[in-house]
Amino acid sequence: MHLKLLEQLAVTPELEAVARVFLPDAHQFSCREPIQSWASFGAAVTAGALFVFALQPYSILPLALIAFALLAVLVRGASGFFAFGLGYFFGLGQFVTGLFWITESFQVEADRFGWLALPAVFGLSALLSGFPALACALAARMERAGLPLALAMATSWTAMEWLRGHVLTGFPWNLAAYTLSDWPVAAQASSVVGSYGLGFLLVLCAALAGLALVSAEYGKRIGRLATAGAIALSTAGFGAVRLLLADVPLERGAQVRVVQPNIAQSAKWDDAARNANILKLIALSARPGEFDILLWPETAWPGFLAEDAGARAMLGWLLPETGVLLTGSPEREETGAGTVYRNAVLAISPDGSILTRYAKHHLVPFGEYIPWRNLLPLQRLVQSLGDFMPGPGPRTLAFGPHPYAGIAICYEIIFPGHVVDDAIRPDWIFNATNDAWFGASIGPWQHLASARMRAVEEGLPLVRAANTGISAVVDAYGATLAMLDIDTSGVIDIRLPRPLPATIYARIGDWALLILILTSWAISSYWARRQQANLKSASS
Repeated sequence: MHLKLLEQLAVTPELEAVARVFLPDAHQFSCREPIQSWASFGAAVTAGALFVFALQPYSILPLALIAFALLAVLVRGASGFFAFGLGYFFGLGQFVTGLFWITESFQVEADRFGWLALPAVFGLSALLSGFPALACALAARMERAGLPLALAMATSWTAMEWLRGHVLTGFPWNLAAYTLSDWPVAAQASSVVGSYGLGFLLVLCAALAGLALVSAEYGKRIGRLATAGAIALSTAGFGAVRLLLADVPLERGAQVRVVQPNIAQSAKWDDAARNANILKLIALSARPGEFDILLWPETAWPGFLAEDAGARAMLGWLLPETGVLLTGSPEREETGAGTVYRNAVLAISPDGSILTRYAKHHLVPFGEYIPWRNLLPLQRLVQSLGDFMPGPGPRTLAFGPHPYAGIAICYEIIFPGHVVDDAIRPDWIFNATNDAWFGASIGPWQHLASARMRAVEEGLPLVRAANTGISAVVDAYGATLAMLDIDTSGVIDIRLPRPLPATIYARIGDWALLILILTSWAISSYWARRQQANLKSASS
């Protein structure tokens, strides 16, 4: 009966292998090639979509393990071309589902850009799906070369995630490691190997478990499950010890006030609403309570604040004697080549002077500038007089007696290892952002997950001021101490969590990832040679 049922479904060889574990009488089953291919691609798309539900705001971690376990099972024994297709379909499921919130940004000016929403999501997903496709093709080739498939999958997947974060301008959104952002015991390993390295461990465990389930040999099945369990327990054990040894209290002297005005993107640059928006920011900032540092979101000031001394003097009245306001504001500068615009954060003193500034260096393609403008006749989604120009890179700002701040504006916070100034380590990270473009979608939650992982990687507390949410204060272990939800206005008053000593990842960056992969390969090679030696010894 089992054979007839499986034959009717025309399942894939991988599902046939699963059936052999639970249905021993089905060992002679064979399936039809065309249906096998489409069933495999359908399973890959489903696995990619399942992965998204392991990310914030859902955080159903087992779905990430199932997704990568299924992908490894599908790739097992596949040709490079077929593995490429499997990875591509997995990517479509992952990116279309995980990035569909982008459509919200096209509705801000729906009459101009609404028609682009679906083409943008599917086009971007089609492009990004090439990375998991290459990962699976590379894993299949590495398997044929003798590397265990689970290790090949983890290595190739991590390599392609790293490339996705660096090729052209990079887009390291929804990395595998971010499924662990709500699981602090597991997330602590990123302080050593970073998010790319933590993703390597996650994919390796999932692939080992998946391949164990379809293994026909009892010894291999137990060995793979034991290895996956050992990696998971070691990762969790490290995190548990790190959190257990955490010093308390985790606070230092500076008191911060985070302002979330909740101004809709459609009203943000509306001249008729300008005064009301400013008054809302001031009213929230002037609420009773003490603070040393006042924090406003990205481009909170609706104009060029650096050119408006009167406005700066007015804002200075909000501050205590030694206080400072960090606020987002566009800037412009006249040069020989014309006017240059920058997306900046300004530090304003009580007398209205500008103490220091930071210019965003990692700009959003098509949002803040048009790449290859001479070739692409496209318009930007963000209203301004021209393309923004990038700043010089990560910088640490010093202002008065307050802790040194590393600044990351919006999109910049998603880049592992590229947030903190290596020359002068800050005491905390300020992430000024404006996620109003994306409404109440899952986008802001995914953005927050990236920010929390930067805190763990660097061992630095992070404060996030978001126009419409999610504003949050995160300690150096990635724990959210305070938060303002999406589509709410309010303030957070809290003492700034203290920093930790520089983590291993903060010191050596992604070299730690390379060490992890080479060590894994060395252990695998040693174990394979040992098994071969034992077999030769037994046969003799």
